[in-house]
Order: sequence, then structure tokens, then C-alpha cells
Amino acid sequence: MYPSRAEIDLGAIRNNVRLVLDHTGVQVMAVVKANGYGHGAVPVARAALEAGATWCGIATVDEAIELRRAGVDCPALLLGFVPPERVEEAIANHVAMATWDIEHVRAASSAAGRTGETARLHLLVDTGMSRLGVQPQEALQLARRLSDAPGVLLEGVWTHFARADVRDPTPTAAQERSFRDVLQSLDAGGIRPPLVHAANSAASLTRPSAHFDLVRLGIAMYGLHPSPECPLLPGFQPALAWKTLLSQVKWLPPGRGVSYGHTYTTRTRERIGTVPVGYNDGFRRVEGNQVLVGRRRVPVLGRVTMDQIMVQLDAVPEAKVLDEVVLIGAQGEASITAEDVAQRWGTINYEVTCAIGTRVPRLHLNG
Repeated sequence: MYPSRAEIDLGAIRNNVRLVLDHTGVQVMAVVKANGYGHGAVPVARAALEAGATWCGIATVDEAIELRRAGVDCPALLLGFVPPERVEEAIANHVAMATWDIEHVRAASSAAGRTGETARLHLLVDTGMSRLGVQPQEALQLARRLSDAPGVLLEGVWTHFARADVRDPTPTAAQERSFRDVLQSLDAGGIRPPLVHAANSAASLTRPSAHFDLVRLGIAMYGLHPSPECPLLPGFQPALAWKTLLSQVKWLPPGRGVSYGHTYTTRTRERIGTVPVGYNDGFRRVEGNQVLVGRRRVPVLGRVTMDQIMVQLDAVPEAKVLDEVVLIGAQGEASITAEDVAQRWGTINYEVTCAIGTRVPRLHLNG
């Protein structure tokens, strides 16, 4: 039905969540922000919860509302910024929020009074990510003010590692020490909250000391390596395959330019296939792209256009219109991974899957 589609194996999602539960022995937060890293937030959340995850992590109020409207009613933490005018929506949808300044605490307290609900907050401590969060030396004071605010519950405290996916453990160890100092001060003040969390996917796999009460499982849940220096453990399965088909197969004579700008010109009589996918679908306009046809890697020729690409089929003489083309995934023994694509594009696997366009339907299998 769909000439271009992303197939999402929910069985792989469940498998990966179970592996992390077994490996860590603590609660798992399934991070489904950014439309589940391009995999589809709601189906992924349901699969993760079926496998034993107890929390979902999102980045915006709209992402939280999407889960709630779909009937996903698990505990959820909004990991990013909440505009003051939307704090009440988050509370009304029973979503916990990250917090790092007193103005947000005041807005949450005020909104809680209006809704009659408790505002559940997780204090974010910036131990070295330098993105969001209260500075460690100011965390105790803010935690005290948060604990005293009417209608507010200090439910958690957390930090985020900047370099847990690199081979050198030194920077992550420094962040963990800083975070533990904050925890010690909260313990001494009698206000340590019930949930402490720090580990992302990389730290979940490699740093048991940082597992605390809960790990936040993002990239690894999708069967994608946190980084080249931090590969997945055996048993993880990639969940996404991106597939399309050949829409035309033709012979071109020598000296014929292919695609815009004629950056490629046929050298001999060549067999060329057209594929209905382009940069609007998230297939980048860079040189050196490859796809799978007939269980073989074949090169993309000329420039990627908005809706289509052309491929060289001389090595696949049996190829014909409507044959499968794989952009990410396996075809027989051959495969192209999201990591392969990321290396070619000069980016990371996160961006590859997140950037697959909205007009590419997500087909969820093994639901």
C-alpha cells in the first residue's frame, strides 16, 4: 500500500526493554520523545510498558497529551522546558515536570492550586551537561523551597550525563561524584525524594553505580548503538527498517546526465532505477548514498531530489519495477544499518531515524 514506509518491530522494542530490566534490576523509563526517535511514540510506549517499563519520558506538553489521549496513563516525566502558560496542562494530564528554577516552582504551585492536583516535580541538577538544570551548589536551597511550596511534590532528583557514551570514564565519573554530593546534602536535610535517576542508555549499559532507582532508556530501546565507542550488548535488536520499491527501470545510453545538475553522467550503457524517496522523506542530499536491491548494495547516482532518487542497477540485472528497495535494514544477508547511514551522512544514528519524514508511514509489526 505504501511505496515508502518505515517498518517498526515492536517485538524488538519489548526485547530491548527486557534486556535492560534484567541488566540493571531497576525501573526503566521508556524515552519516547521526538515521536519515539522517529519510531512512533504511542505504539513504542505501549510495547515498552508491556515489557515492564514503568515510566515514559517526553520533551513537550504536546507529546505528553498525545500519550494521554491515546490511553497511555503510566507515570510520565516531561524532561524539557514547559512554558509557564502550559504548566497547568501538564499537571492536569498527570505529568511530572523537570524543574530547575524557583519561577517554575511558583508557576507549578499556582497551577496546582487552580486544578486541585498535585504538581510532581523532578529537580534537574546540571553536573556537567551545561544544558538545563540548577547548579549543584544551589540544588539544596532550591529543593528546600520546592518542598515548602504548597501543592508541590518533590518526586525526583536527576542529572544527565554528557559523555557516558565515550570510552574514557573520567568525565562521567566526575558528574556522578557531583551528583552524589547533591544527594548527600538532600539526605542530610531530610528531603531526598523517592526517585533518583541519572543513567541514560549508555550509562545503563556500562555504569552500574549510576543506576540508582531508575534508568532512562532512549537510543538503546530502539536497538541502536549509543555511539561507536559504546556498542549495545549482545541480544539487542534494531526496531526500524526503512523500505521502498523501484518505480521505474530503464536503460540509458553513454553520456546521459542523471538528476539535477548532471553531477553524474553515464559512462557506458547503464541500467538505472528510479526510487520514490527523497530529501523530503529524510533521505539526505549527500554523495555516496547506497541502498539494497536484490540483496546487494547499489549506489545512488546523481543528486537526491525532493521525492526521488536514481540508483545504478547494472549489478542487479534481474531487478524490475516494484522490487523492494531497502534504505535501512536487511535484505537476505546484506544490510544497511542506521549507523552505516549516519557515518555516510556525517551525523549520528539518532538524527537518521528522527529525521525520517512525516509522510513516510510507520507500520508497526508484532503489536
